[in-house]
Amino acid sequence: MSEFANQLLSSKDFFSRSTRILEEADSGFSPTEGMMTVAQQVAHTAQTVAWFVQGATRSEGFDLDFEKLALEIQAVTSLASARKMLDSAFGQAVAWVQNSDPQTLAKPLPEGPVMGCQPASDVIWGIIEHTAHHRGALTVYSRALGRVPPMPYGD
Repeated sequence: MSEFANQLLSSKDFFSRSTRILEEADSGFSPTEGMMTVAQQVAHTAQTVAWFVQGATRSEGFDLDFEKLALEIQAVTSLASARKMLDSAFGQAVAWVQNSDPQTLAKPLPEGPVMGCQPASDVIWGIIEHTAHHRGALTVYSRALGRVPPMPYGD
């Protein structure tokens, strides 16, 4: 397995471990009105993993219709469903990395406001950083629910 694939799998494992304290009954929780719910945070993380891979593989680059993307997330109400989305998105990201040759991963991304002209492989860092951001947000949600989230890096 490639180092990139291992990094993606580690990011997914850290996210899953630190958020496993959240339960299906927590799906609709958000700290304040107008913030994403637990389920929406996980779904958004999944959506963004797929968004990065699509941005690296589509000739037109990243989909910048953020309003459309936000509407998709607003419809998610189940943490279990969102977790399945996350598993699928990371599976697709790992498959993309493993099925890409070095030239494909080095190919510059399309010009644009998101990672314009950087090597396609740089989206892996975007995935890892974005996933860590939402992992942290969900640990705050866990604490607001009166729970102590486990350390993400091991039991």
